[in-house]
Order: sequence, then C-alpha cells, then structure tokens
Amino acid sequence: MIILNGGSSSGKSGIVRCLQSVLPDPWLAFGCDGFVDALPAGTLASDEGIVFGADGGVSVGVEFRVLEAAWMEGVVAMARAGARVIIDDVFLGGAASQERWRRALGGLGVLWVGVRCEGAVAAGREVARGDRTVGMAVAQAGVVHEGVRYDVEVDTTRAESMVCARVIAARVG
Repeated sequence: MIILNGGSSSGKSGIVRCLQSVLPDPWLAFGCDGFVDALPAGTLASDEGIVFGADGGVSVGVEFRVLEAAWMEGVVAMARAGARVIIDDVFLGGAASQERWRRALGGLGVLWVGVRCEGAVAAGREVARGDRTVGMAVAQAGVVHEGVRYDVEVDTTRAESMVCARVIAARVG
C-alpha cells in the first residue's frame, strides 16, 4: 500500500493519477473524498458525523469514526487479498490519524508519503476548484503533518504531479 497524506488542495489526487500511470503494475486508488461522498446523508453536517465549518475547519464525531474504521479495514482487506492500493487521505488528527491506519494495517507493508504545499498556493487551487469550503486548504496545510512520520515527502508548491509521482514510484519496493 501507499498512503498519501496532505491538506485539501495539496495535489494528492493528481499525484495518485500519475502514480497509476507510472507504476508498472495496476494500483487501485481510494481517497477520503470518496469515503465522505459514500457517507449517508444523515452523517453530513451532524455532530456525530462530519461537519465542514464556514471557516474551513472540519470536525468529526463518533459515527464518522466507526464508519471510517470499517472503511479502513475494507481497504486493508483488499490489499491483503493481493490488490495494490493507493490511499489519498487528509490526516486531520495528524499522528493520531496515522495511528488509526497503522492499527488497521496490522503490520501490512506501506509506503507513507507526505504531500506538502504552501498554504497560499493550496488556497489558490481551492478557489479554482470551486468544490471546497474556502479556508480549508490553509487550515489543513500544516496541521495534517503534525507528528506524522513519512518514508518520503514531496512538495507540490512548485513541482508538478508527475515529478512527485516519479519520486514516490522510485521508493516503491
């Protein structure tokens, strides 16, 4: 498995698509955006589910964590069954988020990738995308990396997705 962590609009999704094209074998891609999109409507904007604040902040509750744990276990089961898997995630809890993945992985091999991007650049991308709460990119740019340990880091502030993907692909064993 490869797990990419970075703030909103940092360029993770573009890197994942490039990784799928440069890695020699087929890799499945899953991301936290797809997980959130799959949540039942009742968990959106619920204190027990996930709330996107007007200031770009994100808070999650107990129902979200239960479903997230099940999603992680399912993704790990696919990897254990032989699928090569790339995860695009946002570690809102920094090291605690990485620890949740570590528990789910149960010793399965993973390449931990930090995707950094200066807040101002990510904020510009956020506005251009038009599908994010303004302020989310700046709010997440640093906090998602707090206490997280990586095998490799890339910075999309000035580097293109393909360049970053090649750096990561060189570390895949």
